[in-house]
Amino acid sequence: MSWRVRPDEVLLEVGKMFGSKMGLQKLNYENFSLQQFGLNSGRVSIASGNSQLPAQLFTTIGIYKGERVAIKKVAKKKVYITSTLLWEIKQARDVSHENTVRFVGACIDLPRPTILILTEYCPKGSLKDVLENEAIQLDWNFRMSLIHDVVKGMAYLHNSDVGVHGKLRSCNCLIDGRFVLKISDFGLRTLTTPSEYVRDQNYYNMLNFTELLWVAPELLPATVIPGTPATQKGDVYSFAIILEEIVVRGGPYETARQFLDPQAIVERVALHESPPFRPFVGQRDCPPDLLDLMEKCWSDSPDDRPTFSGIRSSVRLIMKGFCENLMDDLLRRMEQYANNLESLVEEKTEQLSMEKRRTEELLYQVLPRPVAQQLLAGEMVQPEQFECVTIYFSDIVGFTALCAQSRPMEVVDFLNDLYSTFDRIIGFYDVYKVETIGDAYMVVSGLPERNGHDHAREIGLMALAILDAVKSFTIKHKPEYQLKIRIGIHSGPVCAGVVGQKMPHYCLFGDTVNTASRMESTGHPLKIHVSEAAKQILDKFGTFRTELRGDVELKGKGIVTTYWLLECSEPDPRPPTPMRNYNENEVPFPILFPAIGK
Repeated sequence: MSWRVRPDEVLLEVGKMFGSKMGLQKLNYENFSLQQFGLNSGRVSIASGNSQLPAQLFTTIGIYKGERVAIKKVAKKKVYITSTLLWEIKQARDVSHENTVRFVGACIDLPRPTILILTEYCPKGSLKDVLENEAIQLDWNFRMSLIHDVVKGMAYLHNSDVGVHGKLRSCNCLIDGRFVLKISDFGLRTLTTPSEYVRDQNYYNMLNFTELLWVAPELLPATVIPGTPATQKGDVYSFAIILEEIVVRGGPYETARQFLDPQAIVERVALHESPPFRPFVGQRDCPPDLLDLMEKCWSDSPDDRPTFSGIRSSVRLIMKGFCENLMDDLLRRMEQYANNLESLVEEKTEQLSMEKRRTEELLYQVLPRPVAQQLLAGEMVQPEQFECVTIYFSDIVGFTALCAQSRPMEVVDFLNDLYSTFDRIIGFYDVYKVETIGDAYMVVSGLPERNGHDHAREIGLMALAILDAVKSFTIKHKPEYQLKIRIGIHSGPVCAGVVGQKMPHYCLFGDTVNTASRMESTGHPLKIHVSEAAKQILDKFGTFRTELRGDVELKGKGIVTTYWLLECSEPDPRPPTPMRNYNENEVPFPILFPAIGK
């Protein structure tokens, strides 16, 4: 008998209540105890704070022939192998449908008055568990899919040799790992009926009236235990009560149980009141067609109730607009999510690329581009000697006095406006802004990328453009004040390199830097002071007009001959940069982040 399971073939899954590891243990022949292995006749639900645990254990689980099975205990003193039992087992084994639980076998050889029934394991628990789990969101696609599964499973059972269920309840509607609902606990009446259950004076003390809430009113007077007697019309009534549970996500008799106990409800249903006493479901709780179907199914007269074949046709019409299968709906949602995710990833990738470009651009404003690229590549930036570069220095004439007459924020705004103007101008030339210290502004050309003798020309043209911009510059808080700067230019060799690890700075070292600074400090307002070395390079272009200033004493250099740079005869193709007046909401850093202000 392939259905007959020996005790030594079953391994029970046992483990600590709050442990993450499960163990396997054989059934004990000699001293069999269901409690010993955590095996109960009722449903077990274990919740743990440990996130590594399965969320819930809904039944006793075992391993039979390498397959995970659900184990149900039935109290029965002795089992006789009769033709009726074998016929019922054959009926149960022949049931094969996607919405019915598969019967695996039965263990009837235990020494105690208990048998074990092994069925297919459904890891999501019962419909009752899902309805009570507030973490699961039940939209109407989900609910209609569950309803459709119940109808398909019951329609199959009613057309099979089993013929009738008799114990249809939400706790007997199990849900597998794919969220497909499967009907369980059907057939096998000889195995599942307790040996002794007599309707005597103790009957009402032992009876669980909650289980009778799904029993049809015409069957209640004859019911000793749920399932006996059983009719197909009684199953239709039970289905209507399950519909109420799904719709209101509670129940059965969710509203009535707030002021009546289960025994009082069962007694009122059995009285066949007019109108019949039934669960309350509001018209707005579900689609109107579903409410009509529910009322037909729990009709007081069995003849007025539809068959499950008719119910299936009605549900198919109601299902229009809903997804017929939950997995199809999940797959559709996953496909839609994947498409949305692809677009989202593309958008986020573009945002990441933009942020990367902005970060790199910001770094390029702090360090020369070739130097920044070396640092981004993780390379060490070695100091480098440059044979000849041209250095520009400028500062504001009377800056100390101007600060004394202004508030600190006015000074900050003024310097920001001025140096933003300078920054826009130098963007048109092959130069690198080294630093600004207070009112001093330092620019160099010819490094870190060498440009032949063009470094002097670039600095000369830039200095003339800056001087023109300063002459038309207006200080916001002192519009009548004429701004004046001194400019000094010198050419010569320097050594350059990155100094420091936090806030690294590209610095220039050498006598050329000191001389350029002295050229600025010994100059005159609104004039460009040029050294002999710088003039000699400018003369090679033949377009710069200079004027001899004469001998000037420079600290550390003694007497040197210097010149004034007056103008350049060649037309500069680069556009002039007038002073811009910013609005309050405008970002005054177009070089760093040109897209922000748009």
